[in-house]
Order: sequence, then C-alpha cells, then structure tokens
Amino acid sequence: MDIAALITWVITALGGFYMLGTWIQRGGVRQQQTGTSRLPAPVIFGHFALAAIGLVVWIIYLVADKSSLAWTSFGLLLPVALLGFVMLARWIPVYRDRAAAAAVPGAGGTVPAERHFPVPVVLAHGLFAVATLVLVLLTALGIGGS
Repeated sequence: MDIAALITWVITALGGFYMLGTWIQRGGVRQQQTGTSRLPAPVIFGHFALAAIGLVVWIIYLVADKSSLAWTSFGLLLPVALLGFVMLARWIPVYRDRAAAAAVPGAGGTVPAERHFPVPVVLAHGLFAVATLVLVLLTALGIGGS
C-alpha cells in the first residue's frame, strides 16, 4: 500500500505541476497585483511546498520504514488538502464564468490565469489526491502491510 501511495502521489504531483505551470505561464503571478486571479499566490505556493515536502518525507519513509515518518507525511497532507479545497472553491466560479463568457459573444476583459485549467486535469488531480490521502493514512495505521 505504501508503494501505491507513492504512485498516486506522483500522479497527483504531475497534474499539480501542469496546473502550476499553466497558472504561471498565463500570468497568474502578475495578476495578483491587479486582483484578476482568484487564486492567491501564497495559497498556491504553500499547497505546492507542503505537498513536495510531504512527498520527500514519504520517500524517506519508504527507505527507512519508520512509522513516525508516515504520520509526518499524513500530517503534511492535511493542510495540503485544506489548501486544495480552498483553491477548488475559488476556481469553481472562474470555471462557471468561462461557460457564461462563451455564451456572450464579445464579452472580454482580463481572463484569470486559472480559467485555462483543463477540467479533466483538475478532476484527476483531486481524485488522485484523495486516494493518496487515504492510502497514506491506511499505511500509517499499519493497514495493508508496509
């Protein structure tokens, strides 16, 4: 189960890297000054940093097999999940605005960078994140072997 958690974590990270790259490429950092982006940079980079640190701790756990490291990874995933839900809640209106803007020709203005996130990537990222959280918890509890 610990290797399955690693696999789901890496898949989740790949989706997250894609969205982070899209957000940066589309001007998300610059849009912080203008208020166009609905995703605050500290939330995005905090989510990324905590998830990356947690993944490193998980890899060390796989090598060292110390249960305290599994629990540390799980503890790091909790704020990652909370920040992820915050970003999802702030992204949903942007996604809905995209559908409304498509229905109104000529509706323009500055488009938030996160409007360019592909829905399948957002959904897959969230589903794999939930699976990772559950697998890490089960491993930390000693369920399914180590």
